[in-house]
Amino acid sequence: MVALEKPERVFDRSFEWSALARFATSVSPHARLGLVSGRRRQGKTFVLRALAEATGGFYFTAVEATATDSLREFGAALAEHAGSRAPYALTDWGDALRVLGDIVGDGLAIIDEFPYLIKADGAIPSIFQRRLDELASRPGETSPRFLLCGSAMSVMGRLLAANAPPRGRASMELLVKPFDYRTAAEFWQIDDPKLAALVHSIVGGTPAYRQEFVGGDTPESLADFDDWVMRTVLSSSVPLFREARYLLAEETDIRDPALYNSVLGAIAAGNATRGGIANYIGRKSSELMHPLNVLEDAGLITRESDPFHARRSRFRITEPLITFYEAVMRRAWTQLEQRQAAQVWKRSRPTFLAQVVGPHFESLCRAWAVQADGDVFGDLPGEVAAGAVADSANRTQIEVDVAVLSSSDERRILSLGEAKWGVVMGMRHLDRLRRARDLLSVKGYDTSETWLACYSGAGFDDELRAAAQRDRVLLVDLDRLYAG
Repeated sequence: MVALEKPERVFDRSFEWSALARFATSVSPHARLGLVSGRRRQGKTFVLRALAEATGGFYFTAVEATATDSLREFGAALAEHAGSRAPYALTDWGDALRVLGDIVGDGLAIIDEFPYLIKADGAIPSIFQRRLDELASRPGETSPRFLLCGSAMSVMGRLLAANAPPRGRASMELLVKPFDYRTAAEFWQIDDPKLAALVHSIVGGTPAYRQEFVGGDTPESLADFDDWVMRTVLSSSVPLFREARYLLAEETDIRDPALYNSVLGAIAAGNATRGGIANYIGRKSSELMHPLNVLEDAGLITRESDPFHARRSRFRITEPLITFYEAVMRRAWTQLEQRQAAQVWKRSRPTFLAQVVGPHFESLCRAWAVQADGDVFGDLPGEVAAGAVADSANRTQIEVDVAVLSSSDERRILSLGEAKWGVVMGMRHLDRLRRARDLLSVKGYDTSETWLACYSGAGFDDELRAAAQRDRVLLVDLDRLYAG
């Protein structure tokens, strides 16, 4: 196997590059099909083009076109790769794969935005299946290694569903995710943890947003953050302004954008359960099953189970820019189009802090806990999630923002945590966690070595700091969150 060194121009993505390089250079006759997926703007195309250059492989990007036009474009791309002046006249996709094999041999063939080809000709996955089966029955015949890539998550997910033609034939399935919050801070070249968290609460870890969408405009300091918001995401002249709308419109399975926007708006407003979403938008809970499944398949929301209630789950928006749009921009769209960003931002900033930054900070704290090694909680985390503990005596629910359960025993709780962005935390927060711990102990959970964790973006008072010196209390501020 030949080692392929990752080009310097590819920032991070070491895991993804290693997986792609292993697939591209594998000598196994079974490594013939690989699937690469991920939401738009994550740099998939950038990495795949670099891989094609490194291997001398064939690269083709499909566009939204008719079946005939797509086949014509594919023939032109084959001719260019082969150094031929005249494009290949291909009769169908079976013919296209045969010509591709003749030109590429046992090299690499990358087809990007594969869902566009499926949209134009739904038989294409079956044609690939037939070609792969033919090659499997004739092991001596040379054949390209096919990498099929796409951003339409629901379509790519169906390629390996139970009855899908390519199922069982892919030797690699790679999901290209956004940068995690620490890598994103490094990518944006932001050293201040508070500023990094604020920026991440809007643009997340999507690499394209820094260069292509805001032209490299990075807030210089906390004092520059408000101006940065107004001159980028709230400015109608900047591509980032309309991006949240496009993310929803680009998903092929979404037929009723108004309904899906309402669902996302409900989640952004803090309605995390299916019943809560239904009440917020005025629909029956049963009517939301399909929209929620589509949004989940598209990678725009995720369903998270409550670790303390087997039948309870919450929905969370995975793309921060959509949360920001739903909470801040959607209802002020007309004003923003009329270039009233300053007025909108002045009015919306409290909403931003409460509905965007607060919940996002909680998710960063859970991400920190997921990555914690065994020394932090005394064992490796098995499950990290938000949950609610019923306090029947006080007729209330105690919200636990960061619940960490053991990887070795699902009834053993490693940590219970509360996260506050703009509040200096004190003993009342710790007492609430103690109460939750005692209630869970009565229910049969092992809390004998549970750490009580306070996560704060504003700090801790002296009494809480003193308690952390005596008891199993963990204090996590922004510096520790970003320290790695």
